[in-house]
Amino acid sequence: MSTSSGRVPPRDDRRVGAQQLVDNRFAKRLVIINALVPAALLVIDAFTDRLGVNEVNFAIRTTGLVGLVLLVLSLAITPLRKLTGWNQLIAVRRNLGVIGFLYILAHFVIFFWWDRDGSIGSTLREIIERKYLWFGFGALVLMVPLALTSFDSMVARLGGKRWKRLHRLAYPAVIAGVIHYILLVKSDLRQPAAFAIVLGIFLAYRAGAFAVKKLRPPKKQPKKFWSGQLRLAKITDETHDVRTFRFVNPGGGALPFEHVAGQYLNLRLTIDGKRVNRSYTIASPPTRRDHCEISVKKAQNGFGSVHVHETWKEGDLVQIGAPSGKFTFAGHEAQRVVLIAGGIGITPMMSIVRALTDRGWPGEMYLVFSVRLVADIVFRAELAGLVAKHPNLKVKITISGDPDTAWDGARGNITSELLTDFIPRLTEERGPILVCGPDAMMTAMRKLLVGMGIPDAEIHQEAFVSTPPIDDADAMKLGAPPMAMHEADEPLPEGHTAAVTFQRAQATTDVGDLTLLEAAEDAGVEIPNECRSGICGQCKVKLLSGKVRMETQDALTAADRTRGLVLACQARPTRDCVVDA
Repeated sequence: MSTSSGRVPPRDDRRVGAQQLVDNRFAKRLVIINALVPAALLVIDAFTDRLGVNEVNFAIRTTGLVGLVLLVLSLAITPLRKLTGWNQLIAVRRNLGVIGFLYILAHFVIFFWWDRDGSIGSTLREIIERKYLWFGFGALVLMVPLALTSFDSMVARLGGKRWKRLHRLAYPAVIAGVIHYILLVKSDLRQPAAFAIVLGIFLAYRAGAFAVKKLRPPKKQPKKFWSGQLRLAKITDETHDVRTFRFVNPGGGALPFEHVAGQYLNLRLTIDGKRVNRSYTIASPPTRRDHCEISVKKAQNGFGSVHVHETWKEGDLVQIGAPSGKFTFAGHEAQRVVLIAGGIGITPMMSIVRALTDRGWPGEMYLVFSVRLVADIVFRAELAGLVAKHPNLKVKITISGDPDTAWDGARGNITSELLTDFIPRLTEERGPILVCGPDAMMTAMRKLLVGMGIPDAEIHQEAFVSTPPIDDADAMKLGAPPMAMHEADEPLPEGHTAAVTFQRAQATTDVGDLTLLEAAEDAGVEIPNECRSGICGQCKVKLLSGKVRMETQDALTAADRTRGLVLACQARPTRDCVVDA
C-alpha cells in the first residue's frame, strides 16, 4: 500500500509481520477453557449422581485441589518466563490466579452451604476448632484483594509498583493453602508433599534471584540529563516550510546521550541578545547513534522556528539539553501501536516508526497522518518506502483541504469511520494510541476516541506550546510581582553562601552555586522534574521566603508568579530561602 493511496489492504495481509507473536487472546481463552473443564465435569457428575457416597466431601476436595493446582501454576509463570525467555507466558498468569481463586471460593461455599448447612455460627466454630481451617480460611481472605485488583483498570489505578507489592500476597496465600492441605490429610501425604516440594522450589528460586540481584554490582546508568553543544551537520528541506536539522557529536563518534523514540530536545537559543528555550521532538530513531535530527516547521509567528530557519547554517554549534519527555513507544509495551499525527506532529511518530522498522519489530503499526495540503506531507517518499519494505506498517494519509490538487488518497478530517475502516479491531484490542498535532486537533481526537469506547488512559498526546513572554506590566495587572522581585538587589557578603530550607521535608542545606533542584537532590528531597531547562514546568515549587534568580522562565505564567512559584531547575538562591517542598 502506498502512502498516497486510500485503499485498505486485504484482511489477510494485516497480520503479516506479527505471525511470530503468540496470540495472547487465544492463549488466555485456551487457559480459561481448560481450567473450567474440571468444574464442568463436577457439575455433570453432580447432576448424574456420580459423585460417590459422600458427594459434598468429594466436591469440596475436588474444587480445593484444582484451585491449588491453578494457584501453584500461576506462581510458576515468573520463573518459567525468566528461565525460558518466553515473555508471552505472562499473558495467562492473571487468568490462572483468578480462576484458581474462584475454585477456592467454590471450595469454601460448598463447605459452608452443604457441609455446615449455611450456618454462620457452625462455620465459625468449625474454623476456630480445626487448625487446618485456620490456614485454609486465611488463604481465602488473602486472595480476596488479589482477585478484586486483577483487572487492567485496577493496575492503572494502583500504579505498577503498588500493584506488584500487593500481589506478592499470592505467595503467603498459596503457602497457607499448602499447609491447609498437609494438615487436612491424615494418612497418605505424598500429594500434599508434592505441592510443598514444588512450592519450595519456587520460593528458593525467588529468594536466590533476590540475593543475586542484591549482590550484583549495580549497572552504571547512563546520565539521565545531558547538556552541551552539538554540531549542525546537515540541513534538509522536507517541504516548503519544514526543514530537518541533523546534529552530530563535535568530537566525532556516538552521541553523548541516549534517547527513546518520541522524546524531545531542549534547545537554548539566543535571539536578539535574549535567551530563548525551545523544545523540538527528535525525528530520528535512537537506533542511529551517530546523529539526531529535528524537523522544524517555520511558523509565521514562530519566534524560535523563524530563527532556526533563517539563521542556522551547517557547521554551527548549538547549545542543547538532553532528551526529555514521556510521549514514547519502544515496542515492549504492546504488540500494536496506533499513531495519529496532525501536521508537524508527525515528527515523534517518525522517530517511533523508524526505530521499530530499524529493529524489525514484528508488531502492528498503524499511522494516520492528517495535513491540510498535499504539499504539507512531510516524509512522504520515506513513508512510502517503509510501507513497501515492512508489511506490518500501515499508513493512511488524509488531506483536509486543497480541493484543486490531484490526490488519490483519503480526504477530509480524521473520523471514526476512517479509523475503524483502516485499523481492524480498533475498539476491541487494547494498546496505546499516540496523538500529536495542534491543540485543537488533539482535543478533538481524544473526544472522538473516547466516544468510540477507547479508554482514556490508552490515549497519549504530546504538544509543545511556547509560553508567551511575560513583561512586568502584564504581570502587575494580574497582581504578580515584577521580575526584579526574584533577583538579588545586592550580592551576598564575600565568603557567605545562601541556604535553602525545604519546609515539608524539614531539611536545610547550603546552596552555593546550585539550583534549588540540585540542592534538593543533594539533600534527598524529591521534587518532580523532567527537562531541567525551564520549559516543561514539572519542577514548579512555591518560594515561601527569600530571593532567587532564574535564567529561564518559559514555563511560568503571570498567574504562577502571582502564587510565588519558581522553577526549581532554574532558581539559584541569592538570599536564604524557604521552599514549600
